Amino acid sequence: MDYDDLADLYDRQYDAYRDDLHFYARLALDVGGRVLELGAGSGRVSVHLARRGAQVTGVEPSARMLERAHARAREAGVEVRFVQGDMRTLDLPGERFELIVAPFNALMHLYTPEDQLAALRAARAHLAPGGTLAFDVYVPNFGPQGVLRHEGETFVEGGRRTDVFLLQRTDTVNQVVTTSYLVDTTDGDGRLTRAHRELTQRWFTRWELEWLLRHAGFRARFSGSFEGGPLTESSHVMVVTARAEG
Repeated sequence: MDYDDLADLYDRQYDAYRDDLHFYARLALDVGGRVLELGAGSGRVSVHLARRGAQVTGVEPSARMLERAHARAREAGVEVRFVQGDMRTLDLPGERFELIVAPFNALMHLYTPEDQLAALRAARAHLAPGGTLAFDVYVPNFGPQGVLRHEGETFVEGGRRTDVFLLQRTDTVNQVVTTSYLVDTTDGDGRLTRAHRELTQRWFTRWELEWLLRHAGFRARFSGSFEGGPLTESSHVMVVTARAEG
């Protein structure tokens, strides 16, 4: 998934998202040592951890996202090492990390079991002895299919108004959801421009993730919230912490 075209929209939508920050910050404090973030995006989590004293390396394939991540770190006055790379083929020779994180659905951009196992095995290879892998993915609960929806995302900047509409299509056989965004911007003179963006994600079931993690050499604990509550039918998120076996 190439986020270059989605970078602007992504930051507008999620720049203020804070639900996961305390979870990953607490892990970084408890585990200590170096932190590696997979799918660092525009640096929202990496910079937050660095501001709390963690030594962070962020890996991200999108050049535009990395530009934003570097700018965020400069603005926050912290040092974060950002690396352009793919979590499936990650190779940082000789480097090991006490904590590896993949926040905010990063693993949902791995569409096949081969890609998923490749990423998990690469993470295991970069994990220090006794280290922790942590990530979160959402529990599927999609809205009406084939219906153009406005879910309250309106942004007003410099006299311009932007409204974000979305249309979702799900492929239940392959567990893939494609979200088409229609981004409508109205200038002060009433002129409307529309941009189209598309996001594809591959969702997981709980036992599928259990199998993938075991196959990659991990033993995992599942939660249904960032506060550590149980995973239930009403959970909106799966939060996973794992340790390497053997």
